[in-house]
Amino acid sequence: MKTYDWLVVGSGLAGSALGYELARAGYRVLMLEQSATASSPTTHNATQCSYGGIAYWSGTTPLMRQLCQEGLELHRTLSAELDGDTEYREVDLLLTIDPDRDPQAVASAYSKMDVVPTLVDSVIACELEPLLNPDAIAAALVVKHGHVSPETIVRAYQQAFLRLGGEICYEQVTGFWQSEADLSRYQGVQTETSHYVGENVVVCAGGLSRSLFRKAGLAVRLYATIAELIELPPGEVRLQSLVMPAELKRFELEAAAGAVDSLWNEPDQEITPAILDAGIVQFRDGRIRFGQISRVLSNPLTPTEALGGEQAMRSAIGRLMPALKDQPGQWRSCPVAFSCDRLPLVGAVPDRAGIHVFSGFGNPFAILPPLARRFAYHAAGQPDPLLLQLSPARF
Repeated sequence: MKTYDWLVVGSGLAGSALGYELARAGYRVLMLEQSATASSPTTHNATQCSYGGIAYWSGTTPLMRQLCQEGLELHRTLSAELDGDTEYREVDLLLTIDPDRDPQAVASAYSKMDVVPTLVDSVIACELEPLLNPDAIAAALVVKHGHVSPETIVRAYQQAFLRLGGEICYEQVTGFWQSEADLSRYQGVQTETSHYVGENVVVCAGGLSRSLFRKAGLAVRLYATIAELIELPPGEVRLQSLVMPAELKRFELEAAAGAVDSLWNEPDQEITPAILDAGIVQFRDGRIRFGQISRVLSNPLTPTEALGGEQAMRSAIGRLMPALKDQPGQWRSCPVAFSCDRLPLVGAVPDRAGIHVFSGFGNPFAILPPLARRFAYHAAGQPDPLLLQLSPARF
């Protein structure tokens, strides 16, 4: 039986970037993905529900500023390195402020960002994005924002990974394989039909990571929202900017949901009420994604299509950008991983050998690529003190 140096569970952005970096470091790597297709509206891959934004400007701590800067520098050269277009660009991001809010007070919350957004009134905001309804906002914050196509960057990472000798297997991982001599040592994964042997296993399964660990009796403080959005096919509508709310509810939702760890082990629990953050992005090929609803349920695979999310999103976006409200599009959802302190979990699972986690990224397109590179360097024998700040053992 073939033995790999690393088994990477998951082939979204996290798995694809990390698989590439490990192969680039000279390791024999097998990436395992549960499905060869990602066309279903309920596909369990956050890539399909992502805006692809790179908030490189948003760091407020030395750690995040460093990672965001590394991410920006990497994205600017990544297409050439991977020999595949990631569709990287830098565009205006408009952070809209609701009519009943004080623009100055909202702007003050951004004062510690690495790049402080500029406050503009509704007139200027609508000049920057003519499709905005001026009556729906009091003002907006404007900042340059990085952007990629989630699908194309993942594809570019995977193609480069394969050229380096990496392998991809489309089988669903159902558990981990432990050493008979030492049950704390993990040496492979099990699927429905076979098992694969590896010196190390790293779980990059996003919103499904917690359930996979829990099935194996491993306590890892990862959680997941169920994200919902609507994707519109290319059409005549053209946006000039990316649009997001200046006061995101998602971060408060994640903090509250991550504080009640015990509830996550109970079946069919709503941990906190759902929220809606009205955001809109258009990709280079003309597709538009808007949403997003975040639900927090203890089972990340709970069906949510019948809960009225599409109508709620269309109503919210219709107020903000009326031209989009009734455009035909596809509702979709997926689990999205998060941690309780807005930092990802990167590194070895405590008190175990051979099993690692690389998940829970709150600003994935900004900080995940440089962290994948750091992880691979660390694995190759270059100790990285920065990674200690992200270790699962911090909880």
